[in-house]
Amino acid sequence: MPIKIQIYEDNQQLRESVSALISLSGEFVLTGSFGDVTRVEDQVKSLRPDVILMDIDMPGMNGIQAVQNIRSFDRIVHIIMLTVFDDNQHVLDAICAGASGYLLKKYLPEKLMDAIREVLSGGAPMSPGIARMVISKLQHFSEPANNYQLTPREKEILASLAKGNSYKLIAAQFSISIDTVRTHIKHIYEKLQVRSQTEAVSKAINEKLV
Repeated sequence: MPIKIQIYEDNQQLRESVSALISLSGEFVLTGSFGDVTRVEDQVKSLRPDVILMDIDMPGMNGIQAVQNIRSFDRIVHIIMLTVFDDNQHVLDAICAGASGYLLKKYLPEKLMDAIREVLSGGAPMSPGIARMVISKLQHFSEPANNYQLTPREKEILASLAKGNSYKLIAAQFSISIDTVRTHIKHIYEKLQVRSQTEAVSKAINEKLV
């Protein structure tokens, strides 16, 4: 069964050139070629391509928004972003939105077929620079999204609470009075916007605060 390719590119000359490459390949079938993404959901659902070639910069809805739209209903289709510039934030945003990789437009004639074959085999055409940016962003996502401006001592007490320690044990652990422990915990509750120890510990664990 032939591999179906769909193109979104607002530059008509480039769109026709890429369409010709696909049609003449003898390996892939062109299902559609479009100058904007205003009807991308209907088009993808009806034409069911295997690979989408998506320009990043387009009028109205851009390619990144289109990727987000597609991923809301299709997690399988491969999406290769077409871009003029390497190692930029737009490329990174597109990949984080769900794109399978990207290809510089200046390399389309020589590398398009290889890029399509690569995504179909489970790869992701991507420069080392963009790969490093993706890894950095993923590492950032793994960090607490919000530390709620907890002080170092409040974090220590919250971690102790998460271990099930009583106020008395916490006071002894940090050589402070029980009243001071209560004051810290009151501040922790206010910052986390919770009303109980159970809620505070649950939030701390779920959001990786401890």
